[in-house]
Amino acid sequence: MKLRRIFVLLWASAAAYLLCRAEISAAQEVPASSGTVPATNTQQGTLPASPMLRLTLEDALARARKNSTQFQSAQTDAAIARQDRYQAAAALLPGVTYNNQALYTQLRNGTVAFIANNAAHEYVSQANVHESIDLLSISNFRRSSAAAALAKARAEVASRGLVVTVVQSYYAVAAALLKLEAAKKNADEGDRFLNLTQDLEKGGEVAHSDVIKAELQMQDRRRQLMEAQLGLLNARLDFAVLIFPDFNDNFELAEDLHASVPLPTLAEVQQRAARDNPDLRVALAAVQQAGHDVTGARAGYLPSLSFDYWYGIDAERFAVNGPNGSNLGSSAAATVNIPIWNWGATQSRIKQAELRRIQAQRELSLAQRKLLAEIRSLYAEADTALNELSGLSRSSELSAESLRLTTLRYKGGEASVLEVVDAQTTFAQANTAYQDGAVRYRVALANLQTLTGVLTTP
Repeated sequence: MKLRRIFVLLWASAAAYLLCRAEISAAQEVPASSGTVPATNTQQGTLPASPMLRLTLEDALARARKNSTQFQSAQTDAAIARQDRYQAAAALLPGVTYNNQALYTQLRNGTVAFIANNAAHEYVSQANVHESIDLLSISNFRRSSAAAALAKARAEVASRGLVVTVVQSYYAVAAALLKLEAAKKNADEGDRFLNLTQDLEKGGEVAHSDVIKAELQMQDRRRQLMEAQLGLLNARLDFAVLIFPDFNDNFELAEDLHASVPLPTLAEVQQRAARDNPDLRVALAAVQQAGHDVTGARAGYLPSLSFDYWYGIDAERFAVNGPNGSNLGSSAAATVNIPIWNWGATQSRIKQAELRRIQAQRELSLAQRKLLAEIRSLYAEADTALNELSGLSRSSELSAESLRLTTLRYKGGEASVLEVVDAQTTFAQANTAYQDGAVRYRVALANLQTLTGVLTTP
């Protein structure tokens, strides 16, 4: 009996041991398998990098127009003005309404108490065609047409102002990139010159003061490199804010800052400006609008004519047929309103409109004079920038060659360290001036576009 109990206990102990080992193995396998899942999810959640967006100037202008709040506001004003013109035109056409009315009148000795009413119970269900003809409505339509043209011209002014901003920002990024490349070359040149002076000092060919001067120059070139990197970053950020609705810095420019762009002749600019200048069109539309205001104010002296036609039911029963036959019928009325006296209000409105028209004419004259002056000024700016650009390009090439020759002369002991430093400084300044001159010419062409309506910048 004891042996049987001992045998049972041994079997129970063995089973418990095996069960514990299985639980331990399972517990060890679960973390391992669960640890592999996040790795798989991490790989699946990694998004591929978006491709670099290559932007032309036209692409940038299209994106800026969609993203510019000021430009979209001007477009909205133009669209609202077009709807005002449509409403003014609709006001000149006959209108159709359908009126339904039920009247109850107190009876007194079998007759109605009010002479204006026809029966104790009267039902009116009639369609009405109404037309009103007066000079004021016609003048309002013409005024709304001029206002629509004015809003359209202002939207074009906003568009061309946006063009200048985009061109300036676009080529500022291009110039900043070229300045960064030049700053890297200057920094490398500063490092090479420092190594050169150190080698020459070891050979006893130059004094230690040359090494100090070269190291100072190297430190200055390194600072300029960091400033150029910061300038490029800020230019890219400003450009990205201008053209993208959401922040995006993953782009590159397709246009070449130094591509050859011809300058139109002064006669072509004057001809285009006289025909397509938006500021001049704004002033002209304002004069036309003010003239229609005067006409509308004078309409207060003239009579107005209105015509009404009714067809339907005007009976004691709300039904097509009554005791005496059909209740359907028609009537018409024509009204002529003749103004007699309003204590001089019409004369006051005419005076106000005439004052506005005189002011609009003054502003038109000013716009014409400003256009003539701006054509000459902006064209001279573009012509000067173009003429200086060739000289700046030549100066950049000469400064690079001068730096190379001066460095060779220093190696041969024919030039001082100050000459090399001066050549490096001249090269950096000439390159910066060349990039700024190219941006200046591009912006000058964009400013001419605000006068002529033709974007000459590719």
